[in-house]
Amino acid sequence: MQSETEPEVLATVQASLGRRVLGIGMLGFLGVLVIYIAFLTPPSFGWRMFLIALGVTALLVADAMRRSTGHVLELTRTELRERGGLMIAQVDNIIGIDRGAFAFKPSNGFLLRLDTPDARKWRPGLWWRVGRRVGVGGMTPGRQTKYMAEIIAVMLAEREAEG
Repeated sequence: MQSETEPEVLATVQASLGRRVLGIGMLGFLGVLVIYIAFLTPPSFGWRMFLIALGVTALLVADAMRRSTGHVLELTRTELRERGGLMIAQVDNIIGIDRGAFAFKPSNGFLLRLDTPDARKWRPGLWWRVGRRVGVGGMTPGRQTKYMAEIIAVMLAEREAEG
């Protein structure tokens, strides 16, 4: 039974374990490999510093992806949020959804168009928000994001039919 203070969760999306292992592993391997190359075959000082910086950046992004893909996205009647409370988008603020093959969206995901812009935010492998666009997907299973996108599309159609 749902408590009165907690809204009903209509759909959830979380990164799959296989994609997490593969994506984080590849980024980590790239970072280690580039740093190894910088020390194995010493190029000029400038190139060595560039390779080390590139390798460290890849390792930092891999760690950010590890932390972010541990989150779960929840859709309620009022908002799309992370479990734990971070609001991604208010449902009333959503004016459209793009799920097509040629939409600028994350892999296995969808793109929300918002009425008003919000602050930039990025959870590598899970979701991003830039201005009036929110992309959901990446390391997520297609069936979960498709289900969530269908529910959002139905909610938008209901809102349009009402007024």
